[in-house]
Amino acid sequence: MSTDPVLRVALPVPLPRLFDYRVARADPALVGCRVQVPFGSRSLVGVVAEVGPPAVPDAELRPVEAVLDPVPLFHGELLASLRWLARYTHAPLGEVLATALPAALRRGEPLPEAVPWGWGLTEAGRTALPGLRAGRPRRLAERLAAGPVPEAVLAAEGEDWRAAARALARRGLAERVRCTADPVVSAASAPPVAAAPAPTPEQQAAIAAVRAAHGFAPLLLDGVTGSGKTEVYLQAIADCLARGRQALVLVPEIGLTPQTLARFRARLGVPVHVLHSGLNDGERARVWAAAWRGQARVVVGTRSAVFTPLPQAGLIVVDEEHDGSYKQQDGIRYHARDFALVRGKALEVPVLLGSATPSLESLHNAQAGRYAHLRLSRRAGGAQAPTVRVLDVRKRPLQAGLSPELLAAIEAALAEGGQVLVFRNRRGYAPVLLCHDCGWSAQCRRCSTPERGSALTVHGAGRRLQCHHCGARAPVPAACPACGGLALQPQGVGTERLEELLRARFAQVPVLRADRGSTRRRDALEALLARLGERPGILVGTQMLAKGHDLPHLTLVAVVGVDEGLFSADFRAGEKLAQLLVQVAGRAGRAQRPGTVVLQTHHPEHPLLRTLVHGGYHAFAEGELAQREAAGFPPFAHLALLRAEAKHAEPPLSFLSAARARFDGVAGVEVHGPLPAPMPRRAGLHRAQLLLAASARGALHAALDAALPTLHTLPEARRVRWSLDVDPVELT
Repeated sequence: MSTDPVLRVALPVPLPRLFDYRVARADPALVGCRVQVPFGSRSLVGVVAEVGPPAVPDAELRPVEAVLDPVPLFHGELLASLRWLARYTHAPLGEVLATALPAALRRGEPLPEAVPWGWGLTEAGRTALPGLRAGRPRRLAERLAAGPVPEAVLAAEGEDWRAAARALARRGLAERVRCTADPVVSAASAPPVAAAPAPTPEQQAAIAAVRAAHGFAPLLLDGVTGSGKTEVYLQAIADCLARGRQALVLVPEIGLTPQTLARFRARLGVPVHVLHSGLNDGERARVWAAAWRGQARVVVGTRSAVFTPLPQAGLIVVDEEHDGSYKQQDGIRYHARDFALVRGKALEVPVLLGSATPSLESLHNAQAGRYAHLRLSRRAGGAQAPTVRVLDVRKRPLQAGLSPELLAAIEAALAEGGQVLVFRNRRGYAPVLLCHDCGWSAQCRRCSTPERGSALTVHGAGRRLQCHHCGARAPVPAACPACGGLALQPQGVGTERLEELLRARFAQVPVLRADRGSTRRRDALEALLARLGERPGILVGTQMLAKGHDLPHLTLVAVVGVDEGLFSADFRAGEKLAQLLVQVAGRAGRAQRPGTVVLQTHHPEHPLLRTLVHGGYHAFAEGELAQREAAGFPPFAHLALLRAEAKHAEPPLSFLSAARARFDGVAGVEVHGPLPAPMPRRAGLHRAQLLLAASARGALHAALDAALPTLHTLPEARRVRWSLDVDPVELT
């Protein structure tokens, strides 16, 4: 019986096991290295998870095709934390490790070299520099005049350099070269450090609390909008850098990174590296490699940046910690904020969670003493909180959803030289296309069922239809498909329709729309805000404008469409709406000019609105936590959601019924379902779900540990695509 050591490899496949392979010398030092191995008819890149005897003695094992790394990419804290994440999410270790790697490294490409590529001027470029016209190419040429600059540094200093570099290269004025200096530690690459403003007493207390933290310390920085949370981050990071350590900063959206980077670059004196989905694969791999080597001292990134290696970690910051985009909704369903806390504990470093509207989970942890609770109750720099006005529009005539009073308020704000944000959290022209003659409406064929239709959204001022769930597109029919009538009318209001009305009504000022449709290109949101500048104008936007953007000349925020969030079956709907309203309201009056917020509604007496207006977010949170506790909802319970989908409606329900039999009777665990999902069909697949709830986290995970291995063997499992979401944020 052969018990010679073999490599036990974690592969990116949806099977909860490791796979054994032969290698000439099974050295334990290979744990954490990538290997290329045969898998069926394919060749896959996996990570060595263990070295030991084969799971099946004397089995005929296939050999490893190649060992891709001379030293492990995963080791120490990062490997241990990712093993924890696989256990907590009950996901295959191979898929978790693959998720943590940049795409280029997942494909087996080598770790980018420490000495990177950069750009420098040619001799012709140095000669032509004085005569270049003003613009981006000239600015880049001036930046390169002192010598080649690494691409990582150019990317950290600004996102607009690539087009300028290509323009110079086409004219023979610049070229791509190998850099000899380390882009991260070179003093010549560091921008000058701007002076820090004097902190307010509350900011100083928060900064002192972070500095005093030794080892792991979760801190909730709970500050009203405009209170200077970023200044606390900056001073905490500066202290971290002074100790020779690395700092990781998570932000919820790509659109926040330009403003955040600009402030960080001006203050920290080191290149600030960025990780988000807008970068190409090579850029992401270079930043990951620089962090892995300990060269990148400050990394700012979105959700997936939580997997950044931090061999010299000193601080982790999670900005807007309440934001739902930190939760991954497909693949490995991790929560970046929660995993940041796990990594902070393993790394023994402080984790600073910041928000003006903390999640109820974080507030509950702070109230229970598990987090230090740092409060910033006043706006920085003398700015005053905006005045909030609830506008009752019952029985009022509306133009594209806007009342005469609101239009008058917009006109007055513009006349005073201010800027206006009209907030509508629904993109497109109109939510529904309706036949006024027979009542037919345009439905998505891939997402509708006979019992529940899914409307196609009207885009392009009525020229095309699009499903916001599956992406399906269709032209607007020339006549009603049901009755042949010509009375097809867009119903409801989206951001495009608001933009159309406001441009016609206020032609003398710029009207700019910021939603997913208008900001798809790289740096599009930053460019849009730059177009508005400091002059009077109107921004029409969705929730992307509610997330931390500093708009100092904004004096009026008009919120349209509040009512849709007031009546929802989702137990988190009230929390999400309250956070959204407070965040978008906080964009107004952030400088010296006072701000006003107008909430337009048909339900002015709704308890949520009354509580927010008269008591603020914390008054709402206190009442909501009491209701959650009475109902047995998170954070007073722990949930797991088992989802299944297939082309027909019966297989998901059949699979989940078989799955339920594995959980029925388990002590401490309640089972609800199976039931069709709130959206029972999407992208042509019928969807159902099974909800597990427990008052103790341990009981829930024990039940999952016992049941999940058997679910993979169920005959019904082969007829569906299923997934598990531990701690779901959405129950849809």
